[in-house]
Amino acid sequence: MIGGLGLSRLLEARALSAPTEKSDQEASVILVWLPGGPPHMETYDLKPDAPDVYRGEFRPIPTKVPGLDVCELLPQHAKCADKFNLIRSCHHGFANHDGGHKRFLTGRIPLKPGGFVNDHPMVGSIVSKMFQQRPNPNGLSNYIVMGDGRVNNVDTFSFGSAYLGTETHPFRISADPNEDNFKVENLTLVNGLGENRLGQRLELLQGLDQIRRDLDASELMNTTDVFNQRAMSMITSKQAREAFDLSKESVETRERFGRHGWGQRALLARRLVEAGVPWVTVVMENPFVSGVDFPIYGTYNWDSHAVNAHIFNDAKIRLPIYDQVISAMIEDLYARDLDRRVLLIVTGEFGRTPKINYQIGTNTGIQQPGRDHWPNSMSMLVSGGGMRTGQVIGATNTKGEEPIQRPLSPNDLWASVYEHLGIDPEVTFPNHSGRPMPILPFGEPIHELDPVS
Repeated sequence: MIGGLGLSRLLEARALSAPTEKSDQEASVILVWLPGGPPHMETYDLKPDAPDVYRGEFRPIPTKVPGLDVCELLPQHAKCADKFNLIRSCHHGFANHDGGHKRFLTGRIPLKPGGFVNDHPMVGSIVSKMFQQRPNPNGLSNYIVMGDGRVNNVDTFSFGSAYLGTETHPFRISADPNEDNFKVENLTLVNGLGENRLGQRLELLQGLDQIRRDLDASELMNTTDVFNQRAMSMITSKQAREAFDLSKESVETRERFGRHGWGQRALLARRLVEAGVPWVTVVMENPFVSGVDFPIYGTYNWDSHAVNAHIFNDAKIRLPIYDQVISAMIEDLYARDLDRRVLLIVTGEFGRTPKINYQIGTNTGIQQPGRDHWPNSMSMLVSGGGMRTGQVIGATNTKGEEPIQRPLSPNDLWASVYEHLGIDPEVTFPNHSGRPMPILPFGEPIHELDPVS
């Protein structure tokens, strides 16, 4: 649980200069980000009739929705398939991780495909900017990211805010919520400031001086008051502290999500949207955490090149963990009547090559199967948002190579997301050169995801 507020990376100065849009007070998004690129042909778009070199080891299993099949390693998905949709026809043209991250997460064609520093803002930063004049009633940030230590650098996954400014960077949490001594790094007490002194504003602001020194003084000149107000709000908010307190969840609920980093971050994401946070990203890359042994044939994230991992052996451990967490998130949203106001999206930056290749594994030293980067086709899961569910949207060809029905781009997904949040995608913000840039330059809402009245 949380004691107070230290904000060494969170409370960066902000300038209230951009236009805002009146948004639904309740709508929110949980984005589960799978960096490295999950294999669509081992998860949501299996091709059992393709040649061996394409189809891989696993077979599809039926779900409770006729015609919606998933991998045999995802049996819990099969039980709740009526509560999610699969999109099988998303694609884009950027095959490197950096270009793929930027293309997908910003809804823009990257000006510089190389490197992870955004030249356009990530969608979460846009949402944060649009909601900045709607303070969270519980004192929480409007944009929160959770994952391991790699999330502490905002550029690792192209989560940066570009020309929107650092005030729209996410509040990053890298501590493991499964640990008994879990504390949010940015919400620890400032040295020397106990809770019994929080009412002493002058002493509190003096304590915050050490944090402000970490920021660029030029950015603070006109925003010190805003910084202090946010600091005070978050430090003194009992509701903010309680939102992070997983001990308030039942043992059964915590076990259902999984007593490991992935599961408890997913559960915490639900608590945060319940507390009014409009955008929460959960980075799920390394499943071998919280007591799960890392196999020699496994890989850290979803980047299942043959040199990195034996894709099928890695999947036999990775996918059951993933199955438990994602199915728990879906079932929990519906059980708690959050399925209309919370939109859940599960995706990575691209898919994997339909054709399997073999190389010598760096760790195993033997030849093993893998798949390379493939932006020409990918699959994703969406749930909640008040939409009709139990649908398969789009299709790829018999080898999983490219869309043949309902081709979609990341921008179409973001158009639906902005519609869910009540954000006008034609609103503009000035870039570094002062040129007005629309929130979304192109893309149409996916009509299959429209809310059911």
